[in-house]
Amino acid sequence: MSSDSGYSNLIKPYNLRLQYTPAVIVLPTTNQHVQDAVVCAAQAGLRVQAKSGGHSYASFSSGGKDGSMIISLESFNSIALDSSSGIAKVGGGVRLGNLADGIWTQGKKALSHGTCPGVGIGGHSTHGGYGHTSRNWGLAMDAIVKADVVLANGTLITTSTTQNPEVYWGIRGAADSLGIVTNFYLLSRNAPSSITYFEVQWSGIWNTKASFTNTFLHLQDFAKNASVTDSRISFGVYMDGYGTFSPSGAFFGTVDEFNSKIKPEFIRGLTAPTNFIVQSYSWYDYLVKVSGASTIKVPLTGYDQHDTFFAKSLTVPESAGLTSASLGALYDYVKKGTSVDYYMIVNLYGGPGSAINSKNTDFAAYSDRDSLWVFQNYGIGADSMPFINGLNSAITTAQSQTSFGAYLNYVDPSLDAATAHKLYYGDAVYTRLLALKKSIDPKGVFWNPQAVGA
Repeated sequence: MSSDSGYSNLIKPYNLRLQYTPAVIVLPTTNQHVQDAVVCAAQAGLRVQAKSGGHSYASFSSGGKDGSMIISLESFNSIALDSSSGIAKVGGGVRLGNLADGIWTQGKKALSHGTCPGVGIGGHSTHGGYGHTSRNWGLAMDAIVKADVVLANGTLITTSTTQNPEVYWGIRGAADSLGIVTNFYLLSRNAPSSITYFEVQWSGIWNTKASFTNTFLHLQDFAKNASVTDSRISFGVYMDGYGTFSPSGAFFGTVDEFNSKIKPEFIRGLTAPTNFIVQSYSWYDYLVKVSGASTIKVPLTGYDQHDTFFAKSLTVPESAGLTSASLGALYDYVKKGTSVDYYMIVNLYGGPGSAINSKNTDFAAYSDRDSLWVFQNYGIGADSMPFINGLNSAITTAQSQTSFGAYLNYVDPSLDAATAHKLYYGDAVYTRLLALKKSIDPKGVFWNPQAVGA
């Protein structure tokens, strides 16, 4: 309750731009505690949201409004690897850095997931979960083989392809609307002995529209070129208001193979980069490298990283890609200038052999299985919304013939519920999710402003 010591720290969201005051924060240590809390909330007429890592861009893990019940899974932090099956039982409050460290330490295993160590497994893996290993191994979601889920009536069920399969389908895409996952069962992989990291540093790409559009269109051609690109390579392009244009990524192969086969095609016909870094790392050292921190291990309590920002996403269908017109419009918009500090990251999802796009919406309630690129447009500061909205609009207006979508893990609080459902799920997936929601949570106990049924 608000009168308890520690309440103010517990309610502090990752995104300080969106701060809400929950009616109560529950700190369970057992499944039964979670079950009892959900029943209590339903009886009291409170909306419920789980908090895994608390990194929701829209502060939905704080309820998305005042007066909700927040069930913090901080104590659900165990990681237990079964060496014979390779399946890791992972608590719903485990953060990605601790997950990676745990399965490596216990059995030299690995999983596909994002690079930020403090992000919680709950929202990340149930809304996709992209990382630079995803084109080779799939999304974090794709490793979930089973899950323990508390439903709105307080029952605890196990979900898999054979146990409650419709709930299993639905939580992989919309768990925030359907229940609380207290334990994930994740099929791990043998960690590679080494992985090749690469980073391209270019200067002058933003000097002219032709330079910018030609460079990006070449990278798009490279990404779709099956003679050089396969599932083993992933990359994203980092751009910001300071003229930065820097692709980086991972290659599941040797430095020699990258330098002889991939690097020449990556920069063919373009201005020579200022620097092209290609380096082999052990798996664990690679995880530390891309985390941007000195360690991937995160304290089990007292997590205290925050930002003030507004972000949007854009998923670009592989069938369309980005056109010279939309890239030119993006260039023109950026060149108008702004006082907002911002960045764009454009990650490759599709292309030849992509494990992300090898599945469809029958596999899980996740509709971004046909994307070539996914944008994250991130503006720092409380007043960044107009500029970031403009970034997205510049592209979509110039390429109006394309049906763009949005990525669930970069949740956009400025969208109304109907628009969010359309962009995140599409009509067919949302219709199926809504039927499931009405079946297992008819009173809408699990709620946020964009939840299924909201």
